[in-house]
Formats: sequence, C-alpha cells, structure tokens
Amino acid sequence: MMLWQEWWVWIVGGIILAVLEIIAPGYILLGFAIGAIATGVLISIGVLGGSLPILILVAAVISLVAWSGMRRFFGIRRGQIKIWDKDINED
Repeated sequence: MMLWQEWWVWIVGGIILAVLEIIAPGYILLGFAIGAIATGVLISIGVLGGSLPILILVAAVISLVAWSGMRRFFGIRRGQIKIWDKDINED
C-alpha cells in the first residue's frame, strides 16, 4: 500500500494545513484542510481508495465545496460597506 492511500497521512496533512491557517489567516488553507481531513475519513471508513489522481480529485472537490461554503458564511454580506469617517493622518 502506498503512503497516499493511508488515511492518517491525509488527516495529518489536514491538521498541518489547519495550523498554517492559524498562522496566516484568510480562510484559504482551511478549505484545503477540510478537504484533506474529509478524504482521510473517507479512506478510513473504506468508502474511498485507489490511485493518487482520484484521491487528489476528491480532496480538491471537497476543498472547493468547503471554501465556497465558508466564503458564503464568513464573506462580506451584500450591502456591507466600510465607510471611513476620519483619517488617522488628520488631526
């Protein structure tokens, strides 16, 4: 069995990406972390397995869905505009 077919490799990769998201926030790496962890869970319960391209495709699709969901949930709301009343250089 190749290393990428091991469930724990995907989980560890997802945890590393989640830690990197804490260091550099922006909800970009968190989507990849969710995709990697979900792929690891699918491998561990026996739903998923096989070649590396299939595993990467599944992780990418899950990451895209997670990222777009977070974008919808955490993103700027319609009509939410930041208006500056005072400049910090004016005094």
